Amino acid sequence: MTQQASATEPVPERRPELVLDEDAEANRIAAVRRYDILDTPPDGAFDRVAAMAARLFDVPVATVSIVDADRIWFKAAHGLEGVRQIGRDPGLCDSAVLRDDALVIPDTLLDPVAMGNPLVAGEMGVRFYAAAPIVTRDGHRLGTVNVLDTKPRAITADDTAVLTDLAAIVMDEMELRLSALRALRHEQQQREAQSRHAEAERERAEEERAAREQAEKDKAAIAAFASTLQRTLLPPALPTVPGLELACHYSTASAYDVGGDFYDIFPLGDGRWAFFLGDVCGKGAEAATVTALARHTLRAAAQIDPDPVAVLTALNMVLLTDVTAGSRFCTAVFGVLSPDETGAFTVTVATGGHPPAYRLGRDDTGATRVRAVRPQGGMLIGAFPDAQFAEVTFDLSPGEALLLYTDGLIEARSGEGEMLGDEGLTGFLHRRDGRLTATRLVEDTVTLLTSLPDKAGDDVALLALSVPDAHAAPETGTAATVHTVAAPEHPARSETT
Repeated sequence: MTQQASATEPVPERRPELVLDEDAEANRIAAVRRYDILDTPPDGAFDRVAAMAARLFDVPVATVSIVDADRIWFKAAHGLEGVRQIGRDPGLCDSAVLRDDALVIPDTLLDPVAMGNPLVAGEMGVRFYAAAPIVTRDGHRLGTVNVLDTKPRAITADDTAVLTDLAAIVMDEMELRLSALRALRHEQQQREAQSRHAEAERERAEEERAAREQAEKDKAAIAAFASTLQRTLLPPALPTVPGLELACHYSTASAYDVGGDFYDIFPLGDGRWAFFLGDVCGKGAEAATVTALARHTLRAAAQIDPDPVAVLTALNMVLLTDVTAGSRFCTAVFGVLSPDETGAFTVTVATGGHPPAYRLGRDDTGATRVRAVRPQGGMLIGAFPDAQFAEVTFDLSPGEALLLYTDGLIEARSGEGEMLGDEGLTGFLHRRDGRLTATRLVEDTVTLLTSLPDKAGDDVALLALSVPDAHAAPETGTAATVHTVAAPEHPARSETT
């Protein structure tokens, strides 16, 4: 992290102090209350953002701050042991929350407003301050991500952008937290209503029948809760990537257990996109916790250094050191897509203990060509402190596709008990006909999966990417992206995005 501003990247001069608008402030405080974050216990995700900010900027103090009506409360504070809140004095956080952009004060003693703040004039003696606002989707600034130092310094515009990205990560985490709270509250309300109804039924019916009905309702409540929690661990829809077709599928082995399979695709900037697919060992609440941690870490690490090996290395460190991960480990594929002027994409993929992805194309005879994408040396993630990861780079040209999957697919068995395995999947990919599009590839693979009666008790996640062939006639009635989530005892549900 650069500590001195570059001559080619000047940091903008600080704007004049803004005046508080009472109506806007009332709406902002209402937004703070909506997220129900004040005075909540420490949270590992926010603590990691504060620690990451301190490490990136090489400063002694970094905080994730929420600005209340009459105080500044720290959701996370690195380097401020025992301090949970301070007064709302102008000059630093109180001033930063009035702005839409980042606030950078290279020397607080030269700033007419900041120099009077107790953090500057008091014992702590803050001389450098930078903050990026935590902004909701509807434009309310809840607080800031701050970095502070006891000596003056300058930062570059790129550094300021990193601070803004960290604030965006905090906002994403607050949105996820709010969604989970709403889902849990809804589930609680549903269960309370079901309990009251069950009590009335028990009063009207004999004891054995009422007990049986209650057991069925409890079973349904568990399935609904597991389904709700599972949906929070997956993206609601895949994004639109110019020049690329995407498709995904997720099927659960049980309606009552939350699985550990996960996938996502998100932008990195400059036209590049990142994608990943992985599998946390085990099922249930602990696996769900590690799945959420893995997804958050992969996204956050990619914003700092998108190199796939570096991203998997960061995830390995987090799984080994974060107490919420326990002894869980995972496998994953992480890749970066970079478009070129020919319509192709340069793909760099790293793996950690995951089954190979498959790259599909056509040979000179028109037959399907299947090549395994298997970087040599990718170890399990979260199992060994010195785990090594490998990556490979190739071009995904028009008319070609890439298929990623979790091991529930190759572990599925036929009626005779024979496992599909790598050879069975490769043979299927060679034999399938039709267009090499992400949608068709996922649909055909789901058809293969449903033809195998024994799913080996494991979830299956599929993610396919394809580059459309500009010279081929378009297929009619085919969705650009298919997203399916289903339990074995329920029919598959498809959504087009």
